Amino acid sequence: MSLIEKLQEESDVLLKEGNQNEIVLYNDDVNTFDYVIQTLIDACDHTPQQAEQCSIIVHYKGKCTVKTGSYDELEPRCSKILQAGLSAEIV
Repeated sequence: MSLIEKLQEESDVLLKEGNQNEIVLYNDDVNTFDYVIQTLIDACDHTPQQAEQCSIIVHYKGKCTVKTGSYDELEPRCSKILQAGLSAEIV
């Protein structure tokens, strides 16, 4: 592999990664673990285990990235989370 091909490959990887956004879920003192878990299952297509792990991280760390992808993919998911009464944003 030539140096030019290697640099092009690295550039392609960086461009693909650069288009990734995240939904960050924030802790609150209102919603139960079960409610947060069910919301993540419904809105983000998490497995019950993934949703439980995220809810624990949010509880102890204050926030957690719950989904990554393009903005267009994440916007309707984040809207579902917000409509459910949870605090989240796309970054």
